[in-house]
Amino acid sequence: MTGLTEITLPQGRLLARGVCRHLLSHDFATVEEFVPERGKRLDVIALGPRGEIWVVECKSGPADFRADDKWGGYLEWCDRFFWAVDAAFPTDMLPGTTGLIIADAYDAEIVRTGPETRLPGARRTALTRRLARLAARRLQGLKDPGS
Repeated sequence: MTGLTEITLPQGRLLARGVCRHLLSHDFATVEEFVPERGKRLDVIALGPRGEIWVVECKSGPADFRADDKWGGYLEWCDRFFWAVDAAFPTDMLPGTTGLIIADAYDAEIVRTGPETRLPGARRTALTRRLARLAARRLQGLKDPGS
């Protein structure tokens, strides 16, 4: 099996990779394409060193942003919410009350940190457990693809 190259990865996945690399430098563990509940898929969810949970939605362009009508429902799954876009994206169209990350396939920069809205303790605990289980299952799948 051949691996995906940058040429074959969609723009949003490339942005997610740069975001994950950057968040790792801040001691965050990340999971891409996490489904917190049916009908919602988060591009990146990140667990910080103090248990904080951030969600990052990666947008490949203005049309991708305009087509996203579910992002408001993602706020209930994180302490902070961010958009990640490339340097050419017209950032004035993004809500100013959310975080902003400028990214490419290799790295990112947090330009604006949105407000913190702490998750309730029970939801944080359940979400952290689900993240840990999903990450462990994905790792097992990489180590033993036939399992």
